[in-house]
Amino acid sequence: MSDALQTLQKALRDFARERDWEQFHTPKNLATALSVEAAELLEHFQWLTDEQSRTLDDAKRTAVGEELADVLLYLLQLADKLDIDPLQAAERKLRLNAEKYPADRARGRSDKYTEL
Repeated sequence: MSDALQTLQKALRDFARERDWEQFHTPKNLATALSVEAAELLEHFQWLTDEQSRTLDDAKRTAVGEELADVLLYLLQLADKLDIDPLQAAERKLRLNAEKYPADRARGRSDKYTEL
C-alpha cells in the first residue's frame, strides 16, 4: 500500500483511539457508515441533469469533496479493520473487470458483461 494511504490509516486509528471510538468501529458499523456517506454524496447530484453534474459551482464542489472524503475515510477504516490492502484489491478488481468487459466487445456499451 502507498505510504500516503498507510499514513492516513494510522491517522484514522489515532483519531478513533483518542476518542475511544474503536468500540464502535466494527466492520458492520463501518460498512453501514460508508453506505450512509455514499448516499450523502449522491444527494448532491439528485435532480441535476447530466450537464449540471459536470459543472458544479465552487460551493457545491467543496461540499461534494467533503462527502468524497467521508467515503474514503470510512473505506480506509473498513479496509484496515479487515486487513485488506485497498490498492491491491482495486488493482485485482480492475484486472477482473478487464476480463469481463473486453474493450473490443464493451466499447461504447453500458450492458452488463453477461449481455456482451
